[in-house]
Amino acid sequence: MAEQNLTSASEFILQGLSDQVEMEVVLFVLLLLIYTTTLLGNAGIVAVVRADPRLHTSMYFFLGSLSVIDICFSSVVAPRALVNFLSGSRTVSFLGCMSQAAFYIVFVTTECLLLAVMAYDRYVAICSPLLYPSVMTQRLCLRLLVACYVGGVLNSLIQTTFIVRLPFCSSNVVNHFFCDVPPLLALSCSSTYLNELILFCLAGVIELGTLCTILGSYLFILLAILRIPSAEGRQKAFSTCVSHLTVVTLLYGTTLFMYLRPSSRHSPSTDKVVSIFYTVVIPMLNPFIYSLRNQELKAALRRAAWKITARL
Repeated sequence: MAEQNLTSASEFILQGLSDQVEMEVVLFVLLLLIYTTTLLGNAGIVAVVRADPRLHTSMYFFLGSLSVIDICFSSVVAPRALVNFLSGSRTVSFLGCMSQAAFYIVFVTTECLLLAVMAYDRYVAICSPLLYPSVMTQRLCLRLLVACYVGGVLNSLIQTTFIVRLPFCSSNVVNHFFCDVPPLLALSCSSTYLNELILFCLAGVIELGTLCTILGSYLFILLAILRIPSAEGRQKAFSTCVSHLTVVTLLYGTTLFMYLRPSSRHSPSTDKVVSIFYTVVIPMLNPFIYSLRNQELKAALRRAAWKITARL
């Protein structure tokens, strides 16, 4: 059934992470631990940012928003993979597969755009500290966040519209653990040149555009930091940027490698390893990266833990 020719695939079979049955238990436990940590860590960041009045600034508003996106981003991929491990069935309907691909594109695009917005926020805070409260108002922050989601939805609509129109008649076995664009394109029995061109152009515009925004912001930030007379002041200013730069490096390093390569250079095994890193591992790491480097957030987490302990 998996390999027979079909006029139009009504369902897909996800090949998964490993063909070895004995590895599935290990992968299930590992993925469950990572996903649980992702949910608890990011939910904790959101709760602390909302509960602590000292964190009601644009910087922490965007950080809380990033945590929400990481929860959604990871939840698009991990639960389905966990169900496949438990049930042993890797079948997913055509609608379910397209929906997973669509939501995945929404959240990965939104996260890239939000990271660019966060870089701009740091630029205003460090380069124009006196104007920061009047520039980064709550209204502007909400508009920027909405714009990030709108960009994600538009990118998803364009790409999924062109994917849905493709005929899948050669095979319905997706050589991946979730419905990503490149492995779906590999199943089409018609030319996918237009889809690959759209994917390359949109990924290039979004990722390189946001990356240039981030690098440009940090260039001005670096120049501003170098003008700070005291070493303590320079260290404090730079410490507010280290966490964001770390997250940017991890996410952009993997996604640029994944989507800005020619289709002939794609290796299914390599793509799976890279994909599991930026869809599941990075969302788990983000709360730790920010909480370990940010003194205000660490203090807020300690206050929250103290309140919970006192109530118990």
